[in-house]
Amino acid sequence: MDKLISEFSFGLFFWQLLIFVFLLLLLKKFAWKPILDTVNERESSIKEAMNKAEAAKKEMASIQEDNQKILKEARAEREALLKEARTNGAEIVAQAKTDAQAEADKVIAQAQESIQNEKRAAINELKNQVAQISLEIAEKVIDSELDSKDKQAKLVDKLIKDASL
Repeated sequence: MDKLISEFSFGLFFWQLLIFVFLLLLLKKFAWKPILDTVNERESSIKEAMNKAEAAKKEMASIQEDNQKILKEARAEREALLKEARTNGAEIVAQAKTDAQAEADKVIAQAQESIQNEKRAAINELKNQVAQISLEIAEKVIDSELDSKDKQAKLVDKLIKDASL
């Protein structure tokens, strides 16, 4: 019976081995290949996604650098514009001061000319009055000279006192 059990076990082992190999071949053909293909496809899609993510990360870094450059340029342009505005403001203020000074000088010159004209007019008026008074004195002196010299001296003194400005 030992022999029978040993032949039976060997036969069972053989058939189990044969079924196992057959099952392995079936699994390899129908299950493992699609599973391995799916795993490989998934692995390649993960690698592709990681490569895309790395490329996106590099692109983001590049964009960030560009943004920093643009920001620096904008700040520099803003500073240049502010400097230009300050310069223009200073020039406008200086021009306004110059214009105001020129206008003030012009007004002063006109006022001085007006004063001179009024002074001349006043002097002419005074000369005319003095001439008129002198003529009146001369008339009176001539009229009184006919009388006497004492009277004439008194008259001249009186007229001088009356004519004092």
